[in-house]
Amino acid sequence: MLLSCGDALIDFVPTRAADGREAVMPAVGGSCLNVAIGMARLGAPTGFVGGLSTDMFGQMIAAHAEASDVDLRYAARSDHQTTLAFVRIVAGESHYAFYDAETATRNWTYRRGSIPFETIEALHVGSTTLVNDTGAAETGALIADARASSTISFDPNCRPNLVKDKPSYAARMAEFAANADIVRMSDVDFTYLYRDEPYQQRADALLGQGVSLVVITRGIDGAVAWHKTAGKIDVAAPKVTVADTIGAGDSFQAALLFALHKQARLRRQQLADIGADELRRALSFAANCAGFTCTRPGADPPRLSEIDWRW
Repeated sequence: MLLSCGDALIDFVPTRAADGREAVMPAVGGSCLNVAIGMARLGAPTGFVGGLSTDMFGQMIAAHAEASDVDLRYAARSDHQTTLAFVRIVAGESHYAFYDAETATRNWTYRRGSIPFETIEALHVGSTTLVNDTGAAETGALIADARASSTISFDPNCRPNLVKDKPSYAARMAEFAANADIVRMSDVDFTYLYRDEPYQQRADALLGQGVSLVVITRGIDGAVAWHKTAGKIDVAAPKVTVADTIGAGDSFQAALLFALHKQARLRRQQLADIGADELRRALSFAANCAGFTCTRPGADPPRLSEIDWRW
């Protein structure tokens, strides 16, 4: 099984009312839940770890996850309210306002020994759960248990409006990255964390710390990756008609993990031994899935049957 741990919420995504005024509609989201949805829809056995509310919105999230065959056995249900996020698109980028005080996600705790990690091929973590001290500590404990047998995937998915102490947050993200096997971030996240540092310099530093694969996604400019033996690989983004970019990075992450799983290259040693052609194919598949997600509103990643791809 592949696991994704972190946020699950309701996005209120922009639309237009019949009279032309701005409006919003609810859609299930949350970066880590999106990754789980994406992996499951592509056909990987997938579970979600995190806090889910029993309220109306939590029931929407659970139904949406189960409809995509995401296993919720490791999710913690509570009567704390669901996190809500309101989205606006500014210059092509999604901007968020979060309502996340005392929510099911914020109150999630990891129960040590509750997950048989010897059966877990990979664990993905990241996003808003890591902003607060409790969420970061609980996720750190989860990684400590998982790391002996599972590949660790990390995407900071930064939300600057939630960060109160940027130096501390940046240091925390650096620690999570150093404990991961796969690190992916958007170019926007990279700039927020590392300003004008060259991609290559940061990639070299992460590879030197033991990370196997570093990926920067750059929207319409595609993605660039670094691997110790496969080297640097660039892949192009597909040309699509964009509805919005919500969930595109999550779709890329999910598809990359699925592709590596499909190629039998997701386990730590298998990933370390991957060849350039295999890695390029996995990255290209991920870029195509991200592009497809951009063609429809909200975080709505594709099923394998919707992607024109042959393995």
